[in-house]
Amino acid sequence: MDNNNSNDNIKNIWDSPAPKKKAPRSRRGLKLPDILGIILVLGIILFSSTAVVTNQNEYSMILQFAEIVKVVDEPGLTFKIPFIQTVETREKNILFYDLPKSEVITSDKKTMIVDSYILWHITDPVKYYQTLSGLKVNAEGRIDTVVYNAIKNTISSMTQEEVIVSRDGKINVTQVEVMPEIELPIEEEEEEAALITTEADSTIEIMSLTDEIATNLIDTSDYGIEIIKVEVKALDLPDSNKDAVYNRMISEREKVKTMYTSEGESQAQIIRNTADREVSVMLSQAKADAAEIIAAGEAEYMRILSTAYNDAEKSEFYEFMRSLEAAKLAYQNNNQNTIILDRDSPLAEIFYNIDSNIDPDSNAAGNTDAESPAAE
Repeated sequence: MDNNNSNDNIKNIWDSPAPKKKAPRSRRGLKLPDILGIILVLGIILFSSTAVVTNQNEYSMILQFAEIVKVVDEPGLTFKIPFIQTVETREKNILFYDLPKSEVITSDKKTMIVDSYILWHITDPVKYYQTLSGLKVNAEGRIDTVVYNAIKNTISSMTQEEVIVSRDGKINVTQVEVMPEIELPIEEEEEEAALITTEADSTIEIMSLTDEIATNLIDTSDYGIEIIKVEVKALDLPDSNKDAVYNRMISEREKVKTMYTSEGESQAQIIRNTADREVSVMLSQAKADAAEIIAAGEAEYMRILSTAYNDAEKSEFYEFMRSLEAAKLAYQNNNQNTIILDRDSPLAEIFYNIDSNIDPDSNAAGNTDAESPAAE
């Protein structure tokens, strides 16, 4: 049976049709657009690896095997060797660096906290790259050291008051000008000229703390950088010293207040004493003038009286007026409205004279009646 099966298989193989051969493919070439596209891509890659674009606010350093072969500081387009040379850029504009707060000690052994900032820029990219590895953090560390030493040297040579005063670079002072006036008549041992003082506020320009620090800065051109400006933002005291300093400032202000108060009271007392002396002099002078005027008036009064009494007509009139004044006073002092007079008194004579002038007949009759008892 095995032989029969093998024969059948051989027969089937021979009876099966032979396989067909595939026709060979024809080769197709690259078209022109594909070639141009490949050239364009290769050109862009080559151009990008060769061209160096420099902006206005930066330096472009072309390095070959970690060495600077060219520095481009003008904006524009330059070229380098592709795959061999590399490009690094650094900032060309002014840079800002905020220094950390630091403690410094003044010449009078007072601790102060200084908070400042710095403006700087790169002047020589080659030196900057060679000395500081072209790293901004290295440059800021070097600037920190230089500026801190300058601040320490400056403030350590000044007192705390000088540091505070020179903070803005100006001092406001009050200039007092003394001018002599008219000398007043005072007692001989205290005789001195009175003075007038005029005050005028003025501002004196001094070197500011910033300028003082700038003079103590060392040259940083060896590092390819330049410190443009150092500005102090704030001056403060340590928290542990603030209360003591404030209390001392308060006590000093109290001393100044006490001094000014005592000086003011002294000046006020001098002014009061001077005024009192002037008032006494004026009152005594006024009393002397009044006494002189009164004496002159009394002398004139006596002269007028003497003139009047020397004239017979005027003498009788003045005697009459004086008698009337005396009668008026006597009548005012009498509550019973009655006056008792002696016949020989001057007042009685006045009234008798009045009656004789008014009614001569009655006066004659009265005289007759008065004489009749005597006659009897």
